[in-house]
Amino acid sequence: MKIKPLDDRVLIKALPEEQKTPGGLYIPDTAKEKPRIAEVIEVGSDEELQKVIQKGDKVLFGKYSGDEIKVGGEEYILLQRSDILALIED
Repeated sequence: MKIKPLDDRVLIKALPEEQKTPGGLYIPDTAKEKPRIAEVIEVGSDEELQKVIQKGDKVLFGKYSGDEIKVGGEEYILLQRSDILALIED
C-alpha cells in the first residue's frame, strides 16, 4: 500500500535516536524522548510545499505534532506543513 498525502501534508518516518550519551552512557528505553528528526517519505500536492520540501530531506518537527500511522508494519507520521520546524542540512 502506498500513501500519498494531500494538500500541505507530509509523510515522514522518524529516525532512530542515539542509544548512548556523548559520555558513553546507554539510555534506557524508559528515559528516551520521542524522536524529533525524520526523513521525508512523501510530500503532499501543494506546489509551493514541493518547492521547499523534497523526498529524502531530513526535517525537525514539533514534539507532539502529526498523526502516527502504521502501514505494512512500518510506523509513519503524517503532519501538516506548519508542524515542520526546520530542514536539516548535512
